[in-house]
Amino acid sequence: MYTIGISKAVGRALRESPVIVRGALLAACFALAAGLAACGGGGGSDSNSSSNSAGNTSQLPAGPTQQPIAVGAANTVGVTVNAGITGNMPNIPTISVTVCAAGTSTCQTINNVQVDTASYGLRIAASALNNTMTSALPLTTASSGGTLAECTAFADGYTWGTVRNADVTIGGEKASNIAIQVIGDLSTSSVPQACASYGSSQNSTQDLGANGLIGIGVAPWDCGSRCATNISNSSSYYSCPGGTNCSTVAVATSAQVANPVAHFATDNNGVILQMAPVSQTGQASATGTLVFGIGTQSNNTMSASQSFATDQWGDVVGNYKGRSLAAFLDSGSNGLFFNDSSIAQCGGNLGTFYCPSTPLALSATLTDLNNKSATVNFNVVSAQVLLGSGSNFVANDLAGEFGSNANLDLGLPFFYGRYVYYGYDQTATGGTQTPYFAF
Repeated sequence: MYTIGISKAVGRALRESPVIVRGALLAACFALAAGLAACGGGGGSDSNSSSNSAGNTSQLPAGPTQQPIAVGAANTVGVTVNAGITGNMPNIPTISVTVCAAGTSTCQTINNVQVDTASYGLRIAASALNNTMTSALPLTTASSGGTLAECTAFADGYTWGTVRNADVTIGGEKASNIAIQVIGDLSTSSVPQACASYGSSQNSTQDLGANGLIGIGVAPWDCGSRCATNISNSSSYYSCPGGTNCSTVAVATSAQVANPVAHFATDNNGVILQMAPVSQTGQASATGTLVFGIGTQSNNTMSASQSFATDQWGDVVGNYKGRSLAAFLDSGSNGLFFNDSSIAQCGGNLGTFYCPSTPLALSATLTDLNNKSATVNFNVVSAQVLLGSGSNFVANDLAGEFGSNANLDLGLPFFYGRYVYYGYDQTATGGTQTPYFAF
């Protein structure tokens, strides 16, 4: 689906649908230098004065300035944002993940796996696995006897592939014998109609813009009770006898695709995503640190000034310009996504990204499940200014309209210069901690 100058980011899934829990593949197009002439410019004319005005960020409020801690401890792993595996992907945070056949030393380290704080579970593109690893990871059998597969529906497409068990190691932490998804390993003819109705397949590294996706949001599993009961065919899991003729099937939570961090032996109560501050006019690359555990080690103490109790999927209530919205913090979305008809869209290769004629300082209110509210501030700079050169792949003020108009999606731009905490829902596994995010 990709061509030069087109990118995608993975984020919040459509948990409202009968075939997913959460996450969203968000279209985000921009032109590389070679294709700049094809860009639309909805934010203004090509005159120098207009361009200068659109790129003049001197009057914007300064962004957050927290620096990530050094990588080295067992509960840390480095995060990288650059052009991505396809060479044209802005704001895609990635880490390395090691997958092993459960209980064995047959392993493969997979680089360029996207970090997604608004979905749950590890999904690896079949094309990223070597032949030895593919053979070593056993297929899971559904209760009805067929091969167990899953359809994960996102805002502009879906992933489809088998469920397999593996040991997953990140940094120095390990989740043993958990369910993961291998996507793109089944015939396209096996895709159920209900799954295909969600748009284009996102089953290859080219489609994803990464070798896989690791969902580390607040939930321990990717579907929960809805898939465990499969009432009215609500499950996202399928039984596929012989890899074909797939039909929905109930899957106990313990066998569902699992958030690896929630199943570590230690440091399993949450994560902190720490991204370095970046220039308000964009830059080529950025780094960060993903820290496992909150308050479990000397390097992961809670220092957030604002904390929000969320629902089981990490949502709170947002209010932007008087509209009530479902709000969430999503590292898997490569922009700040919300609907505002007063801001010009770029058009052309920049699509529905915003191209205001002058930079904007905006705010919204977040209200959590305990009715505690706080204001969050964010900036919006023309995507033409940020990405039009084709050399920037990091931007902390990239925004646009995508997905549901009922959402306020504070994507990766919101994370730069911040420590963002996700406390996991542990009530289903015998704990008392309820889900929250903080920064």
